[in-house]
Amino acid sequence: MSKNKRTTSGIVYSTNPDFKPEQPTPDIQETLPPAQQLLRVKLDTKQRGGKTVTLVDGFIGTTDDLEKLGKELKTKCGTGGSAKDGQIIIQGDYKVKVVQWLVGWGYTKTK
Repeated sequence: MSKNKRTTSGIVYSTNPDFKPEQPTPDIQETLPPAQQLLRVKLDTKQRGGKTVTLVDGFIGTTDDLEKLGKELKTKCGTGGSAKDGQIIIQGDYKVKVVQWLVGWGYTKTK
C-alpha cells in the first residue's frame, strides 16, 4: 500500500478561505554565452586514491548544457569523467588540452 505524498510545506489546516499553498518555483537558469563564462581548469588528486583528475569549475547554465560540454571534452580527451553541480571532472591530466579547446570554442581564459 502506497501513501499519497503531497507537499503542503508543513501547513495542515488554515482558517483562511482564500489560502492556497505556495507552489515551488522551478529554478530555470539560462546558460551564459561562452564569452561570458569564467571557467577555471585545475588538477586535483584529493579523495581520489591518488588518481589525477582535471576539474573544470564555474559553469553557469542548465545541466543539459553542462553535460553536453562535459561529453565534448571527454570525447576530445578520449577518457571518462562526469559532469554535475556546475563542475566537469575528466579522468587524467588534460589541463593544457582542455584549456586550448575551451579557448578555441570561445570561452574566456582566466589568469
